[in-house]
Amino acid sequence: MRKLIFIGGLALGFVIGTRAGREWYERMKKGAQRVAENPAVRNAAETAAHSGRQAAGKAMHAVGDQAHRIRARRDHNGQYGPAGKYEEDWGTSNT
Repeated sequence: MRKLIFIGGLALGFVIGTRAGREWYERMKKGAQRVAENPAVRNAAETAAHSGRQAAGKAMHAVGDQAHRIRARRDHNGQYGPAGKYEEDWGTSNT
């Protein structure tokens, strides 16, 4: 009999807890939707996204330009050995 009461209590607690959890979740969801629909928040998010895209574009061009310069210097200095492999010359002087 005690087991039956205990199991019934667990089941009742689970149902009550689930309902309370669902209500709490719905309140959080509505609050998040209100924040997302706020014009100030939307403008800030769009501005941040635009700034991020600009910074990423500048970084991409800077890295590409630098890589091109490095390749050009290596080609010009004749540091490519047989089969087009770069010859390591760490610690040596090319002058």
